[in-house]
Amino acid sequence: MVPTGAFGTWPSPIDAALAASHDGRPEFLGMVGEEVWWTAPRPTEGGRRALVRRRADGDEQSVLPAPWNVRSRVMEYGGHPWAGADRPDGGPLVVFVNFADQRLYACEPDAPETGPRPLTPLSQVGGGLRWADPQLHLERGEVWCVLEEFTGEAPTDVRRVITAVPLDGSAAEDRGAVRELSDDRHRFVTGPRLSPDGRHAAWIAWDHPQMPWDGTVVMLGEVTEDGPFTAVRPVVGDTDESVCQADWAHDGSLLFVSDLSNWWDLQRIRLEGLAPGREGLAPGVVPSTSLCPGRGEEFGGPLWQLGLRWFHPLENGLIAVIHGKGATSLGILDPDTGELVDTAGPWTEWAPTIAVHGDRVIGVAASPRSAYEIVELDTRTGRARVIGSAHDDPVAPVYYPEPQIRTFTGPDNREIHAHIYPPHSPDRIAPDDELPPFVVWAHGGPTSRAPLVLDLEIAYFTSRGIGVAVVNYGGSTGYGREYRDRLREQWGVVDVEDCAAVAESLAAEGTADPARLAVRGGSAGGWTTAASLTTTDVYACGTIIYPVLDLVSWATDETHDFESQYLESLIGPLAEVPGRYRERSPLQHVDRITSPFLLLQGLDDVICPPVQAERFLAQMAGRGIPHAYIAFEGEGHGFRRADTMVRALESELSLYAQTFGITRPDIPLLELKK
Repeated sequence: MVPTGAFGTWPSPIDAALAASHDGRPEFLGMVGEEVWWTAPRPTEGGRRALVRRRADGDEQSVLPAPWNVRSRVMEYGGHPWAGADRPDGGPLVVFVNFADQRLYACEPDAPETGPRPLTPLSQVGGGLRWADPQLHLERGEVWCVLEEFTGEAPTDVRRVITAVPLDGSAAEDRGAVRELSDDRHRFVTGPRLSPDGRHAAWIAWDHPQMPWDGTVVMLGEVTEDGPFTAVRPVVGDTDESVCQADWAHDGSLLFVSDLSNWWDLQRIRLEGLAPGREGLAPGVVPSTSLCPGRGEEFGGPLWQLGLRWFHPLENGLIAVIHGKGATSLGILDPDTGELVDTAGPWTEWAPTIAVHGDRVIGVAASPRSAYEIVELDTRTGRARVIGSAHDDPVAPVYYPEPQIRTFTGPDNREIHAHIYPPHSPDRIAPDDELPPFVVWAHGGPTSRAPLVLDLEIAYFTSRGIGVAVVNYGGSTGYGREYRDRLREQWGVVDVEDCAAVAESLAAEGTADPARLAVRGGSAGGWTTAASLTTTDVYACGTIIYPVLDLVSWATDETHDFESQYLESLIGPLAEVPGRYRERSPLQHVDRITSPFLLLQGLDDVICPPVQAERFLAQMAGRGIPHAYIAFEGEGHGFRRADTMVRALESELSLYAQTFGITRPDIPLLELKK
């Protein structure tokens, strides 16, 4: 007989160290010859990203030893940080961005005695020189990529251009040897994609105050032998149309994903009418064809990092696509007939990274029962198999939560999408007269979403008898632009209301204990958590993780360039509604906080800097509200080190245990000050 135990007191084999060791996922797939390569998290190695290759015999190898860290800081969130090519003589050549100095390096992994050599110089101005989304062109002896160049000390003193970096190392100490392929007319650009005939390059660009999910344009330029692109002009996109990816089909047509129809939709344009040197086309003039119309689902997503891929053309004319509403699938699309065939398998989420080689399509996928792993699809047979980073159950799967996909009703009868994870353990059952505590998770972004995948941090709580409700509140991606636009000028209102509506609905239906509800989130989710504690009385406590707390300062000089005007759409134009910025800021309303909270912050965070947390805590001093503040040296925006994640997770559990009256002698006691 399974023993009875109060919710929250259950023993669990999923400890904080286990959850931390499985944090992160494989990213940025690519092919080097017939080998599959990607970057992988290493929480126990200082949180670095390793570059991994899968050899033909299936063996996985880390290409570079610690402390090499393959990660770009362009736009702070980075982007695709490496590129590789197989050479007839000498084996693979790989270029990569090293996180510590942000220089671009070249290495020959089959000749490790040579070691990585720098290709780009250092700069002492501001944030220096940073690189992302590289494309190797061995025939030209160059790697094309995005350069982010700081021109002053302020985070917004920056320009971004497309460049060609020589592979011979001649630019390693000479900025002048880096050839600029584009001008800096646009604030933001992605890496260029070269047409099959080598005559054109296409890339995406946008400007403040647009974010890439608000409005972008696809730029087209003609390639010259040794100069910049010429006859540069926009071909699709606008300030109110988001194009999140553009690439070339093998027949020379240009494929792109646009949300003009409310959904990010895969489309095609043919450029036969654009003879070399022709200038006169404005956005929208070139007729486009939707390749999979009327499905009411997304074929793209938010461009938080450069080099994300939701589709990839195959040599046979078919297109591998990631698509779905809420959850995602990998499908093979026939662009001529519109027929779409999805990959069979258990996976409910495919990350926006795809590589192809011949008839093979490789992606990164996960499910509620498995973490992200490398999956290969053979398009000839339709067979899919795991080939890398294979999920291996660290504990018996009976300890995993069973998610429920739910749709709730919020204010104005609006739909709210959420994933509900009730408490679950094979070792304990709860008393019949007790309702479980629940923690509402608000995801970051806020223009993002929470995927339906196995997350051991969620299992850490549910296996101990604490439920988790992950809310894809209005403003989340994956449900069309109209759902996304609900948050326009409503940040701190709609997200807070939607999370509260889910919490109150769970309590009203008898799923959750109304007296033991908590809220937590990081980044934009940290904002939602803090705003919830200052504007609602729904929650008994909250965990605020590297948050935005002061809108006025964040909108002026306390964040990085990429998001420096994000609030123009999330809150409204600062020049027109300055009072709204003050009224919405949790910093201005700490007197309304009556619930205990935990505040977690990375001291190296340049996106949500610690100065905001420090001002918030100064306002709390002497108010008599139990709270704790833990600041982590060496951590930025998003914790990456195993020891950090262990302490953060155990401290969060201790907060809930103390607030909800749960005894947990197996974790360090979090000291709450007043």
